[in-house]
Amino acid sequence: MAPQKVTKVLCIGAGYVGGPTCAVIALKCPHIQVTIVDLNQARIDAWNSPDFKLPIYEPGLEDVVRACRGRNLFFSTDVEKGIQGGGAHLSTSSWRRGRLRRWRHRPRLSSKSPLCRAALPSRCALSSRQTPSPTAASIFSLTPSSLLRAPPSPTFSSLTASSSAPFRPPEGKDACAALAAIYANWVPTENILTVGLWSSELSKLAANAMLAQRISSINALSAICEATGANIDEVANAVGYDSRVGPKFLKASVGFGGSCFQKDILNLVYLSESLHLPEVAAYWRQVVEMNEYQKRRFSKRVVDTLFNTITGKRIAVLGFAFKADTGDTRESAAITLIRDFQSERAFVNIYDPQVVPEQIWLDLDEASPSVPLDNIKKQVRICGSALEACKDAEAVVIATEWKEFREIDWSEVYKHMKKPAFVFDGRLIVDAKKLTEIGFKVTTIGRPALG
Repeated sequence: MAPQKVTKVLCIGAGYVGGPTCAVIALKCPHIQVTIVDLNQARIDAWNSPDFKLPIYEPGLEDVVRACRGRNLFFSTDVEKGIQGGGAHLSTSSWRRGRLRRWRHRPRLSSKSPLCRAALPSRCALSSRQTPSPTAASIFSLTPSSLLRAPPSPTFSSLTASSSAPFRPPEGKDACAALAAIYANWVPTENILTVGLWSSELSKLAANAMLAQRISSINALSAICEATGANIDEVANAVGYDSRVGPKFLKASVGFGGSCFQKDILNLVYLSESLHLPEVAAYWRQVVEMNEYQKRRFSKRVVDTLFNTITGKRIAVLGFAFKADTGDTRESAAITLIRDFQSERAFVNIYDPQVVPEQIWLDLDEASPSVPLDNIKKQVRICGSALEACKDAEAVVIATEWKEFREIDWSEVYKHMKKPAFVFDGRLIVDAKKLTEIGFKVTTIGRPALG
C-alpha cells in the first residue's frame, strides 16, 4: 500500500487556526483543492466577503486569501460538498467545546446518509491541527462504526498535525506520509517530524507549556525587581546571555494570553490528575496561577498609584488583542484589567487597531456575567484612535505591544490628559525617561516608578 496522493483537503473549523493554516496550504499547494467549513454562517460570510473584510486579522492573510479564494480555496457551511469526489484529506482544525461531536450528530453526516457515504473517499485521513490529548484517538472513536463498515469500506487513519503521527499502521503510516507530503510543498523535509501518537500530541502541549512557564518565571521575577529596586530588563538581559537559557520569552509583561498557552497547560494538569500524578498537576497549575497573579498585581498597582482609588476616574486602555499583529482576544490580559477597573467603578476608554467593537463587547460581557451589558457600556467607551482614548484620562494603560503604540506622540497625548498624568506600561515598550521629561508619572513592569 502506497501513500495516497492528496488532491482535496477539507478543514473543519474556520477560526484562528483552521482559516489561516488551510489558506496557506491552498497558496503553497495550487494542485490541491482546499475547502474550509464551519457551522458559523456569519464567519463563513466574512471569509467570502467581496471586500475581503475577513473575520480574522493576521499580517499578510488578506493577500493569501485574495490569491487563492475561488481558485482552489473555498469557504462553506456544507461539509458534504467539501468531501464529494474522493481523495479528500479531512482536517479538524478546531477541537474545543465539543465541536467534533456537533459535526458528528448533524443529520446529513450520519452513517445512514447516502450522500455522505457516496462522497467519502476509499481512503481518508482525519487530522487535528490544534489538539488536547488524546484527540486523534477520540476522533477515531467518534467515527460511526456503521460508516466504517459501509461499502465502499473506507480506510480511516487518525493523525495529529502538531507532528504527524500514525494511528493504525500500516494504513496510518501511509496517511502520515500523505499529510507530510502536503507540508513538504514549503517546509523542508528535515523539519517535518513523524513520531508516535502520544508523543506527537504531548510535544505540542509541552512546547506551549514550557514557553508559558518562561513567561510566568520572568513575571515572578518582575515582582521581586519592583520590591528591591532591580530592573527586570537588566536581569532578563543577563540571564539571556547564558547559552543554556537564551533570551527568548524573557520579556516581562502584564501576562500571557491567547487560546493555546493556558488551554494546553490546563490540559497537562488534567492529564496529570487523570494519571494520578497530583504533584505534577500542581506544578503546571502554578504557571497559570502565576499568570493570573501578574494581571491582578498590575491592576492593583494602577489603583494604588492613583492614590488608592480609581472610582470616577477615566483610564485609557491601549490594546485589547492578546498580542500584537492579531485580532485574537482570547484570554487577553486587557479583558481582566478592564473588568478589574470596572469593579472599582472607573470609566474606561479602549482603543485597539484591529479588534472590532462587537468582539470587545462580547468579551467584556462574558467576563462580567452578573453585570448587564448596558451597565458595562455606561462605564466603557470604544475609541477610534489612541489620542481619542487618552483624551481627558487620568491614566494610560498599555496592554498590547502594537507597533503604533511605540510611535505615539506623547507630548500631544499629555496636553489632552488630566494632571497628574500617569502611564502604566504593561509591555515595556515606552521610553520611560522621555515620558517623565514630558511630565508623565511612569510605571513599568519590573522597574521602579518614575516621575
